[in-house]
Amino acid sequence: MTSVAAPPKSTFGKFFLPGPTDVHPDVLAAQLKPMIPHRSSAMDQLLQKMGPPLQALARTSRIVLIGSCSATGFMEMAVRNGVRHRALSLVNGAFSERFAQLVTAAGKECIRLDVPLGQTVEPDMLRDALRRTPVDAVTVAHSETSTGVLQDVAALAAVTGEFDDVLFLVDAVTSMAGSPVETDQWGFDFTFTGSQKALALPPGLALGIASERMVARAKTLPDRGLYFDLVSFEAAMAKYQPTNTPALSLFYALDRQLERITAEGGIEARWRRHDAMRQTVERWAEARGIEYLPRAGRRSWTVSCLKLPAGKSAKDVTGSLKAQGWTIGSGYGSLKDTTIRIGHMGDHSVAGVEELLPLVEAAIR
Repeated sequence: MTSVAAPPKSTFGKFFLPGPTDVHPDVLAAQLKPMIPHRSSAMDQLLQKMGPPLQALARTSRIVLIGSCSATGFMEMAVRNGVRHRALSLVNGAFSERFAQLVTAAGKECIRLDVPLGQTVEPDMLRDALRRTPVDAVTVAHSETSTGVLQDVAALAAVTGEFDDVLFLVDAVTSMAGSPVETDQWGFDFTFTGSQKALALPPGLALGIASERMVARAKTLPDRGLYFDLVSFEAAMAKYQPTNTPALSLFYALDRQLERITAEGGIEARWRRHDAMRQTVERWAEARGIEYLPRAGRRSWTVSCLKLPAGKSAKDVTGSLKAQGWTIGSGYGSLKDTTIRIGHMGDHSVAGVEELLPLVEAAIR
């Protein structure tokens, strides 16, 4: 008889990549539940149970859509269901760039508003661009994972609201569940996230929220596709049913994580923990003369992007940590060699960050 190897011992707490992030053993274990028919009362009950905590997580009274796909799938949903002819894409890094590329890939016209890596689009810049160029949607990444920049999306949404019939489409992939995302209060028309970031789930799920006018816009667009058809998603979720066969094991993991978020004290408690981790890294970096890529006040609560001293490469730093059993991220794209990224998101703690940072310092020095 062939023996089955025992699962490896958990190393939870040493994986600080800016996504995917560490998954708590309780959440991993939830995936072991048996399958159920996805067109059944059991599925109905599971989705009904998750509805209110998902709305609390996203700060919305709207239905929270769950898709068995990466967040890029719901980015495509945003474009295909929200852009009529032309979008203004605010580009300040690799993932806001992806949003812009999706506009073009979907056959729509993309007008770009680019700022240098590490910087943000400010409200007056957006207002000027919208006055100069008529568009019917704006795309933006709230927390730009590649640079650790946090856009002031509340202010940008308010500016967009000054222009008639322009939808505001938000990538909240590394902000939702890790920093304030007030979906309804800030007036987002569509926002989405992925399971593998601040939610601290395995990759493979996307969450999305659409405003009433986003759904109304989608109904007028004939080329919104099938798999990411917002209208059918909304109709199915209103009946507590998935549109297609779901990644059921990941749904179980999501259900368990929502229970854990509630036990922590709700989404605001989770925000406070992420803010405390961000501040811990900021104090540490300032005391040692290590520079951030983004300026103070525009830094993500979930990922810190730090500049390396001349002559030191990200590969050196990440390799040294890997040899000790710890994982952080190197820079992204053109920043690959000159920056490092610490993903302090999900179920990590201040204590864990404080254990990591001396090792990062030693690797840099």
